Amino acid sequence: MPVMEEALKTSHRPIRSFVLRQGRITAAQTRAVAEHLPAWRIDAHAVWRDPWNGRRPLLLEIGFGNGEHLAAIAAQRAGWGCIGAEVHTPGVGSLLLQLREAGTDNVRIVHDDVVTWLRTLPEALLQCIVIQFPDPWPKKRQQKRRLIQPDFAALLCRLLQTGGELQLATDWADYAGQMLTILNATPGLQNTNPDNGYAARPNNRILTRFEHRGQRLGHEVYDLCYRRVP
Repeated sequence: MPVMEEALKTSHRPIRSFVLRQGRITAAQTRAVAEHLPAWRIDAHAVWRDPWNGRRPLLLEIGFGNGEHLAAIAAQRAGWGCIGAEVHTPGVGSLLLQLREAGTDNVRIVHDDVVTWLRTLPEALLQCIVIQFPDPWPKKRQQKRRLIQPDFAALLCRLLQTGGELQLATDWADYAGQMLTILNATPGLQNTNPDNGYAARPNNRILTRFEHRGQRLGHEVYDLCYRRVP
């Protein structure tokens, strides 16, 4: 069996890296989801069909939160197709409101378990993958739930085109170190830092409200950036 297939094989029920805690949702967010999500949604259970018919480079943001960064990068990259994945309904509603207000139409949304969906996608599909501030699962017994694990890193690498970029950020030093170790060891991914350390903040990564709050609490942010190599 090829190494990649072996890395992706699961012999037991996969551990979820998220808890479905919906939180409060506003009336406006509820309306946005009901009225607009059907037209913007990618069905995670259907065979992949490119919403832009292969005419645009594709960017995927995994876990877009309230959508602040995805809305900004979609506006920056108007010629791209931008896909956002998020399980939490209030965040989906928030993103839809921002996109409607800005008149942005180059975004589609996966409102489902992204890991299961990613495993169904064709190889070398994406030009850029963004993962910002994934749940750190700080307790030792919880860390098996962290999103960035060797098999998931291999999956992300498989989905990137040659030259495509993987961007990550976290404000948990322990998780940052784990990410760095795993991603530096992933065949096919090359750290953009020649010293194989942390990266400078990418130009596209805006300072979100989440990050501003972390800065007020004294949290340092760690950026990581990788490119897919042959």
